Amino acid sequence: MINGLVAGDDKKMTGTETYLLSLMLTNPLQEPIFRRAIHALNLPQESRGLDVGCGIGLQVMLLAEAVGPAGHVTGVDLSPEFLDCARSIAEQAGIPEQVSFQEGDMNNLPFDDNTFDWVWSANCAGYAPGEPLPLLKELARVVKPGGSVIIIAWSSQQLLPGYPVLEAHLDATSSGIAPFVEGMAPELHFSRMMGWFRRAGMEDVTVQTFASDVCAPLSEEMRSALTALIEMRWVDVGAELSEGDWAEFQRLCLPESREFILDLPDYYAFYTYSMFRGKVVG
Repeated sequence: MINGLVAGDDKKMTGTETYLLSLMLTNPLQEPIFRRAIHALNLPQESRGLDVGCGIGLQVMLLAEAVGPAGHVTGVDLSPEFLDCARSIAEQAGIPEQVSFQEGDMNNLPFDDNTFDWVWSANCAGYAPGEPLPLLKELARVVKPGGSVIIIAWSSQQLLPGYPVLEAHLDATSSGIAPFVEGMAPELHFSRMMGWFRRAGMEDVTVQTFASDVCAPLSEEMRSALTALIEMRWVDVGAELSEGDWAEFQRLCLPESREFILDLPDYYAFYTYSMFRGKVVG
């Protein structure tokens, strides 16, 4: 529980509170991948980093762990509610002095040039619609020469084993392709990020994809995480599906259904995150 939010609360939650709860519920799915990705970065001990679009600070905690007690990680986000939650998490983790949080816009970061040794952003910078170049240049601006800009985001999944056609149709809905939009230029897609890193003047650009999986029997924590993920992944899709697909979606993807897919004794799912990294040139 964080800031009084728990699944099943009787009170009607706001949109922000609902999304915040979803972030907490799905964290057991994400944290193992983020841990592996951060380990692969081999961030310098005692370095100072920035998490752009830090949300409730879950990755800030992992990054702070990676740079050691003499390092420091700053989280920046537009949402005061998320930042309050992040500070609470840091207090509970016992590392409030190793991290800090600041309200700010990733397109106009409230930091001087060459402030950080590296910048990290998960499911945020470079992932939303729009031309990535100005944003990448802004991220690089606050990184010291030789430091890194790191962007990682969700890139694929199989959540409905045995139903590839239905899952493909769901992934083609407006919710399924979000944060992208129909008709978006191919070169603006997240998977084309290597080219944008180079256009922003960075060198030694790399990409690495991390996969994780889950299978039955599911713990209550993992079942809650997968349920929340399905609810986040395909929102208000009824109007974009055929009558048959909509019936299948209701049969397989609603927790109250007698055929909810997470109840399969042989349930198996996988999902991937892709991480891009570039070195800032002096």
